[in-house]
Amino acid sequence: MPVAPSFAAPSTAPLAPVRMRLRPTMQSDLGYVLSLEQDPANLPFITPWERTQHEAAIRFPDFRHFIIEAGPGLDAAGFAIVIGCRNQQRSLELKRMVLQAKGQGLGRAALRMVKKIAFDDLHAHRLWLDVKGHNTRAQALYASEGFVQEGVLREAVKAASGFDSLVLMAMLEHEFAQRRANALEAMPYGVAA
Repeated sequence: MPVAPSFAAPSTAPLAPVRMRLRPTMQSDLGYVLSLEQDPANLPFITPWERTQHEAAIRFPDFRHFIIEAGPGLDAAGFAIVIGCRNQQRSLELKRMVLQAKGQGLGRAALRMVKKIAFDDLHAHRLWLDVKGHNTRAQALYASEGFVQEGVLREAVKAASGFDSLVLMAMLEHEFAQRRANALEAMPYGVAA
């Protein structure tokens, strides 16, 4: 007999801090990366890469391919890819960010780490991304983190049921600096770098 799901009220107890870091992806991590891309919970929101594309991203100096690690033991929790690290226009693309667990604040924390790397370490003038039009949860996260919608590429990528549109969003270095000055770039409550 199926059991009906039970829903507990959200806890009002303070979250214990969760450690997080981004480290360079190694060849030995690619099985994990590919498994996240093929996860049915992630497939509707990304266009998966072949293993060889990830291998090239690890080696090519214009890319930064990171494993997101979180928790007391800094276990793998996801991955992120930044492209354009040697772009003369200082325009970097957050190509992909995939988290294993959803709804725990890890995506926000990882995004803030990516922004810090992009603007502080790689001296970006612009950090941009595209997100599938139906991925309203990610769009809301990016908007709440200071990304501005710049346009829509209508029906730009092939999907199982036709074509998906891509929403273009970006943040400029002065916008990041303003957010930092307003204390909006600190790690989210419950997450420690």
